[in-house]
Amino acid sequence: MSTLAGTGTLLRFALRRDRVTTPVWLAVNALMVLSMPSTLRSLYGTDTERTDLVHQLQTNASYRALIGPLHDTSLGGLTAWRVGVYAGLLAAVTGLLVVVRHTRDEEESGRAELLASGAVGRRASLTAALLAAAVANAVLTLLVTAGLAAEGTAGALALGLGLGATGMVFATTAAIVAQFTESARLARGLTSAVLGAAFVLRAAGDSASDDGSSPWTWLSPLGWLENLRPFAAERWWVLLLFAAAMLLQAAAAYALAGRRDLGMSFFPTRPGPAAGRLGSAAALAWRLQRGGVLGWSLGFFLAGVVYGGLTEGAAGLVGDNDSARKIFERMGGQSGLTNAFLASMVGMLGLVAALYVVASVLRLSGEETSGRAEPLLAAPVGRLRWAAGHLTVAFAGAALIMLLAAAGFAVGYGRQVGPILGACLVQLPAVWVVGGVAVLLYGIAPRLAPAAWGVAAATLLIGWVGPALNAPRLVLDLSPFGHLPKLPGGGMEWGPVLALTGLAAVLAGAGLVGLRRRDLTG
Repeated sequence: MSTLAGTGTLLRFALRRDRVTTPVWLAVNALMVLSMPSTLRSLYGTDTERTDLVHQLQTNASYRALIGPLHDTSLGGLTAWRVGVYAGLLAAVTGLLVVVRHTRDEEESGRAELLASGAVGRRASLTAALLAAAVANAVLTLLVTAGLAAEGTAGALALGLGLGATGMVFATTAAIVAQFTESARLARGLTSAVLGAAFVLRAAGDSASDDGSSPWTWLSPLGWLENLRPFAAERWWVLLLFAAAMLLQAAAAYALAGRRDLGMSFFPTRPGPAAGRLGSAAALAWRLQRGGVLGWSLGFFLAGVVYGGLTEGAAGLVGDNDSARKIFERMGGQSGLTNAFLASMVGMLGLVAALYVVASVLRLSGEETSGRAEPLLAAPVGRLRWAAGHLTVAFAGAALIMLLAAAGFAVGYGRQVGPILGACLVQLPAVWVVGGVAVLLYGIAPRLAPAAWGVAAATLLIGWVGPALNAPRLVLDLSPFGHLPKLPGGGMEWGPVLALTGLAAVLAGAGLVGLRRRDLTG
């Protein structure tokens, strides 16, 4: 039997399973990119404004580290500069999630072993996962190319191909990492750490050079994306770097997959005895999720340091650009540019924290479908007590990472420590509402639980793109974050905060009631 037998069937199955989550990630990414030209046209519509922007980037290394260098002042060039790095990050996250889900997740749950008992080749599962990632990135490439073609066909194609290639590089990275660990969660975490290292390398290189020529930049696939230079005399040969990385990593993943047993890894989990006390369901939940909590905590602290360091020069970055000033004020309130900048940055971290709480809540679904929850619940552990342990980690963990973000701002900015702490904590009711939706979906319709990612992605899209597009208030109010007071600088409004907190409690409570009444699906 061929080692690729059954690949087509597995690919169709993978695409069917991803029919909700992957399109949502692609829609968020594509809309973020395609919404930029109209926004940037209003921000930098004159030659003077664009000349000022170039000067600011040449003299502000922190801003280059955050976004990247500007290679061309055309509308297409501005779009590639403004969202290229972050669209590349989203493409990479999409690719790694797809591959881990259809490789290590399947093995961890036992479904891969069941499929392997049929006419399925040894490398069919890995091939189907990589092809599913390739389909997703091909769709992203087509959407970006078609949507930006009016700004220049060559530049649009270069940006589209660059984003798709970035996604595939990290998809093949995830394929390698999945061979070394027995845990899908750890595989996602390690690949995300590689992605984070790539971002840091690019940021370090861009802070040292204003044209992307630093050796540190060239060590990162995200640096390759910006050095492809869409809309700025495209360097098509940079695509060869992406192709080489994809081929080498895919070959390594195939070689490793052929040398291990199904369900095993090259670094298997060490058997007991376990260190420490596991005398309760809450202690077990913490043991299972502590790595993720620590990783998110470190990331939020570093983000706070970076954003805090940029705050001092916020007024200089915007300069006399009234349109940019209005966007910051729509995101952060009408209380002065510095406070508006702080409020908008804290709000962005709150939006990202919603992704954490969804991932943490859905750990319940992973424990159930993998079959690990059933023997635990056969012991004298009730469903509500078991779920409460994981939900405590999810909701309290969200508070922890926002506290550490505030600590990062205190280090990077060093002023208004109390108001910034309040601004970070006031994001929690909206974060908890998104978590409550995840609990509700998991409790009453576990097969629809992954749709919680769509809810989190929608809030992310509204929060990031809505103010830039001057979206009507009705659209902004669809997100729970749209009802929060804009701190620091604005007035504290307890009504919306308490209402959102109550809504989160009701959603979570309804989900727990549904969990208690339904059958397990493992």
